Amino acid sequence: MDMITSADSHQLPMLQKVLGAATEEASQAMSVWTGGKISLSLDCVREIPIEMVSQEFDLGMDLLTMVVLTIEGEIGGTMILTFDEENGRRLAASLFKQDVSTESEWSELERSALNETGNILGCAYFNAIARLVNSEFVPSPPIFLQDYGVCVLQQALMEQVQETTDVLICQTTFLQGRETLNWKILFLPDPKMRETLRAST
Repeated sequence: MDMITSADSHQLPMLQKVLGAATEEASQAMSVWTGGKISLSLDCVREIPIEMVSQEFDLGMDLLTMVVLTIEGEIGGTMILTFDEENGRRLAASLFKQDVSTESEWSELERSALNETGNILGCAYFNAIARLVNSEFVPSPPIFLQDYGVCVLQQALMEQVQETTDVLICQTTFLQGRETLNWKILFLPDPKMRETLRAST
């Protein structure tokens, strides 16, 4: 587990435990959704200065397919599910047992498949955290995007710039058997969520 230390680095292992439990629950939901083909693994929990985020979480310069969910309310955060074009379309095709589309535009069915994937993952993840911190979260509907990953990440961070100088990010990877897929989840809790997570550890 790769972690970057911070002033609160002694709490990172405890935060890792909380977020690891949420990842495990999301993994179980993903396994059911994909017929046992896909699972999740917690990659890292990092607390780093905001200005370093884009460097540390290099999403490349290519357009990505993403599903974004947010937790609405006083305690919040953003979940960004990212795919490259090929892997996103493969997932959509496998869920509906169809051939991988070669059309330039994504169909409504493909978009729906990825949005539902984000919804299932987000609900499982957020519900697990809500139970662990004895709170209640209301996730937004999933939003399908095709954009540069760094732009979406920076937009998610903009809301935190006025409140904090560093950010907590949890990164999760996807596995098909033992093969690591080119999919990722980035979870960015806001400062109040971070305080709630710390208080629960």
